[in-house]
Amino acid sequence: MKTEILTRIAGLLMSSLLVMPLYAGGRVAATPAAGEEFFIISSVDAKKQQIVLKRPTEVTELIRVTDKTAYVDEDGKPLQLKDLRAGDTVYVTASTGREGAPVALRIRKGIMTLDELHRRYLKFQ
Repeated sequence: MKTEILTRIAGLLMSSLLVMPLYAGGRVAATPAAGEEFFIISSVDAKKQQIVLKRPTEVTELIRVTDKTAYVDEDGKPLQLKDLRAGDTVYVTASTGREGAPVALRIRKGIMTLDELHRRYLKFQ
């Protein structure tokens, strides 16, 4: 009887050790800040201080940048507008400017992780 109970307890412990890494999900990338939206950069025009961004749905959006716009990489290290290129994936925090056009407050260069993809776009699956 004792052996059977110990065997079951050992089985439960082993099962939990095998399943726990599945719940961890390999979270490597930074946790997105509230209000950040994911985009792919379509083009950067430093002279006009604007960036054309593409949503995953292929819809494009023109956003202005200012001298107050903060640029950071995946690790939070500072970047500059000139470091951004077409094809880069970014998370953008923006507000509405005086003219009603969106103005970037913060642009964080970073990849779309599988966990983030599920969190943002596959909530009901």
